[in-house]
Amino acid sequence: MNIAQYLDSTYLKTPEQSGISHEETLQKDKELAQEAIDNGIFAVMIRPEYVSEIKKFIQERHSNVVVGTVIGFHEGTYSIDEKLTEASKAIEDGADELDFVINYTAYLQGNTELVREEFVKCTQLSLEHHKIAKWIIEIAALTDEQIADLTKKISTWAEENFSENELSKIFVKSSTGFYQTAEGKPNGATFEGITIMLSNAGKLPVKAAGGVRTPEDAEKMIKMGVKRIGTSSALGLLKNESSSEGY
Repeated sequence: MNIAQYLDSTYLKTPEQSGISHEETLQKDKELAQEAIDNGIFAVMIRPEYVSEIKKFIQERHSNVVVGTVIGFHEGTYSIDEKLTEASKAIEDGADELDFVINYTAYLQGNTELVREEFVKCTQLSLEHHKIAKWIIEIAALTDEQIADLTKKISTWAEENFSENELSKIFVKSSTGFYQTAEGKPNGATFEGITIMLSNAGKLPVKAAGGVRTPEDAEKMIKMGVKRIGTSSALGLLKNESSSEGY
């Protein structure tokens, strides 16, 4: 199985989080992009402020590697207007895919209408510009019942508001990789969590992000029905090297 075509190779730490400069972070992103070009990796997933330079870097090398970025990252509690503004700038800068963190805090507080409104408005913006929209639900913050319910709601909202041929461009995604769990519990994709998502996503594709450590795990996820895998160790995954990264 060619798992490279399913991978979103990811680097989402800020310079402050990693203790390096903006220029060093940009260099890391360029190395990530070059690895993707050299190894047939489908996409790179980077922070919004680096999109324009990485898009140019990839275009100059006449590559089709996709550029993805994150919106409302990583807490998801940005206002709808803030998410729309951030997404619009990313689109202007050349992003091909937008991974939105859904306002799962509002969902947990019972404010389903706000969550529905941000989903519809942000997805509409993405599709109008022929972009892929992925919705991160942060499964580590949810119970199994909540994972099922929120995934099903997203699927229902998508079918109510968008055409049949647009549904393949709207993903439900498991995790940011930045959620702090207690007692060493996994904060990324698990087989159990992904099974629940796949069972409730309807016609929407599912992305497993974080926690995929080996080629065997990746192949299992793909055979289960996952369409994309987010990992900060894409090259190691392809070369069957153990991952030291948390995502």
